[in-house]
Amino acid sequence: MSVFGVFYAIVRQIPAGKVATYGQIARLAGMPRCARTVGYAMAGCQDATVPCHRVVDRFGGTKACFDTHSPGTQRALLEAEGVLFRLDGTVDLERCQWAPSVSVL
Repeated sequence: MSVFGVFYAIVRQIPAGKVATYGQIARLAGMPRCARTVGYAMAGCQDATVPCHRVVDRFGGTKACFDTHSPGTQRALLEAEGVLFRLDGTVDLERCQWAPSVSVL
């Protein structure tokens, strides 16, 4: 399996209503310090089975690369799943960050 494939396999496990950070996905894949590579994988993903919109930056920020249909697409998708946002427009990571209880790989 390719490195991107490993990232995609992890992201597929994030349940609706939860998010993970790029760095968190990298650590779960055994590749700490590769958050940017996770970002490239999410931005270029063409597989509809990978919920890339559930991956945010370390501050809970959404990214414009997911706004292919209109500005705010990623936020709208997350809000539709029940993800909470703070007043500054970032995801409330304390309440919505995914915490896998078992090994994800």
